[in-house]
Amino acid sequence: MASNTKLFDGVVIFTEVVKCGGFSAAAEATGHSTSYISKEVNKLEARLGVRLLNRTTRSISLTPEGKVYYQQCLQMVADAEQTLGELDQQDIAPKGLLKISCPVALSHNYLQPILSEFMQTYPNVQLEIDLNDRHVDVVQDGFDLVIRATHQLEESSLICRKLFSSKAYVVATKQYIKRFGRPTTPDELVDHACICYSNLKNPTRWYFTDASGKYSYVDVKSRLLCNSSEMELALTLDSIGICRLPAFTMEKELANNQLEILLNDYPAQNIDVFAIYPSRKHLAPKVRSFIDLLVKRVNG
Repeated sequence: MASNTKLFDGVVIFTEVVKCGGFSAAAEATGHSTSYISKEVNKLEARLGVRLLNRTTRSISLTPEGKVYYQQCLQMVADAEQTLGELDQQDIAPKGLLKISCPVALSHNYLQPILSEFMQTYPNVQLEIDLNDRHVDVVQDGFDLVIRATHQLEESSLICRKLFSSKAYVVATKQYIKRFGRPTTPDELVDHACICYSNLKNPTRWYFTDASGKYSYVDVKSRLLCNSSEMELALTLDSIGICRLPAFTMEKELANNQLEILLNDYPAQNIDVFAIYPSRKHLAPKVRSFIDLLVKRVNG
């Protein structure tokens, strides 16, 4: 089948007419005559075989078919503009200040070697790294990129690129288990001292799924509430209590048998790690280069 060489003819003009609310306003915005704008929309409708706009002497409105086509046109125009922006910036070397926020445990276990490689590769980029477990506002706090670990990502207009998944385990030391016993069901956690992560919306409510997929939760007793996963880990290693932590925060401790995983009959909760940034459109070379390296290294 031969390609349709007129596939996109009139698309940009049509979207401008709708955005501007009329032919005259679209003509002024695009630098064309009103008659040219009208003819382009007429040709587009003829080619599609549907009427896109209801016209009166004073106003226009979208037909039902026009509404559907308009949304598709907006996406096509946005994709084309993004591609042009990427082409415009391909030959621009990364430079300037790159501001990143990352949880402390992730930075120690994953980020440090990536930062070193990035800085050696791109000497004209200056980095500002905020190592903090708190929930930051990407746009309001002025970050170019935020790395976030969560079991459920909040809906937003931000771009979220998944880097990898980890597991969250309920753990304790052998000394704690010897002294206070080993819980075999989530309900038994209420009889134990628990160390809880205060940055969660409901830190003392721990959710579980059993082998059959049944969903439940337990309101544990918090011996200590803390906003640092590193502190949680340190106190758990001191046998202060039972904690639930992502595997990436305690890889060495699990490998060295300093901690035991509890409640093995209950599937571990997934923790996903994302790179979050404001927009794909006109993404600065410094941000794109860092994201590319980040994805390459964490998945390498």
